[in-house]
Amino acid sequence: MSQVRVRFAPSPTGFFHIGSARTALFNWLYARHTGGTFVLRIEDTDHARNSEEFLNVIYDSLTWLGMTWDEGPKVGGAYGPYRQSERDHVYKEYLQKLNDAGRTYEKDGAIWFKLLGERYEVFDDHRQKTVTKVKAAPTVIEDQIRGHVERVEDEDFVIVRSDGTPVFHFVNVVDDIAMKITHVIRGEDHLSNTSKHVELFKAFGAPVPSFAHIPLILKQNGPGKMSKRDQGALVEEYQRRGFLSEALVNFLCLLGWSPKDDSEKMPIKEIIERFDLPGVNQTNARFDEKKLAHMNMVYVLEQPADRFVALAQAYFDRQKVFAEGTAPTPEYFREVLLLSQPKIKSIEELPAYTSYFFREDFAYDEKARAKALGKGEPKVRLQELQALLATADFSSDAALEEAMKGLATSKGLGFGEYQSVARLAVSGTNVGPGITGIFRVLGRAKTLARIERLLATL
Repeated sequence: MSQVRVRFAPSPTGFFHIGSARTALFNWLYARHTGGTFVLRIEDTDHARNSEEFLNVIYDSLTWLGMTWDEGPKVGGAYGPYRQSERDHVYKEYLQKLNDAGRTYEKDGAIWFKLLGERYEVFDDHRQKTVTKVKAAPTVIEDQIRGHVERVEDEDFVIVRSDGTPVFHFVNVVDDIAMKITHVIRGEDHLSNTSKHVELFKAFGAPVPSFAHIPLILKQNGPGKMSKRDQGALVEEYQRRGFLSEALVNFLCLLGWSPKDDSEKMPIKEIIERFDLPGVNQTNARFDEKKLAHMNMVYVLEQPADRFVALAQAYFDRQKVFAEGTAPTPEYFREVLLLSQPKIKSIEELPAYTSYFFREDFAYDEKARAKALGKGEPKVRLQELQALLATADFSSDAALEEAMKGLATSKGLGFGEYQSVARLAVSGTNVGPGITGIFRVLGRAKTLARIERLLATL
């Protein structure tokens, strides 16, 4: 097994953001590409904002997206516990190492990390006070995506707050050392922290991991990073709306990574084979919900029958589409859904798209009604069709289509003369699957009853 060890370290302080999912995904892909280990570590030291509900959202979202973790909560591992709230003993041990090395001091009740270098005082106009600066050489970061980066850390910084809680910079580095993390793949917004982290790694005498700072995801419209408040930003929203997880994963892969040959739709096995850090872009990626919707549609259309019906059934159940005791038989539901699959763009469209299959009291769309009844002799066409369907073969779409075409030909008319008014009669609208497919799935009795219902209004 590869020595590569990467980690995803979310905080359970809110719903699961698309940017967090992309960070997790790039770590997971790199681990799978290299045959390494993907560690899930929970940064839950912010007791005021953490919640078990948000923690479960993280677990559920990662699982739904197919990002199984090799070490972490629920699965264990040799370097646990994997929740920072359970690692106080580790932080105390590492703090003692810094104390013993003379790299800490206390000020204003907090514990500070002491940088190496000559010290001098200067008046800070921004803070309106005299501060102690440190003359230090630049911290060099050879980032696998950003390239050669140099930053100067010229002020000591707090590692344990006055209330005794350790600061992000400290616990982040300690856990990366203790869990033997070899590669830190995270958002570009963390690059400004990295020089502090490198100085801490050096102070502990630990090997510095390889850093890779991935580009930010920009909001769809306007400048700035996509936030949790922006439309389309939360993973659970897509799960609730019936998006396919593999479509969302495929889309997220392309937010900042390029396979170099303009490939877009790719199975996860191929993405794992082709993914590597040199392929990650430096430029920020703009979120495009239309592109995601299109990607999802392509996946929906390709689903095998059994999985498509199962996904639809789960969505209908979540949305409580059918009142108790009114659900159709599984056989009828399957027929309706498979007839509709080639015509839809997403699972969430299905309840509205198929509603007339499951009720007899559907309304007629006014525009569709006006259009279907506004030309020719719609009443006569319905009566002719009614007579034909009373004895027609309902066993296949082809048989019904042949019968309708025969009727149209015998009357010197086109197929469309019957189709639009028939569609209005059986569905109340002017869009949907092929009309003969609707007849077949509804069956003779329902089809004739619906034609009679419309005739009675003419």
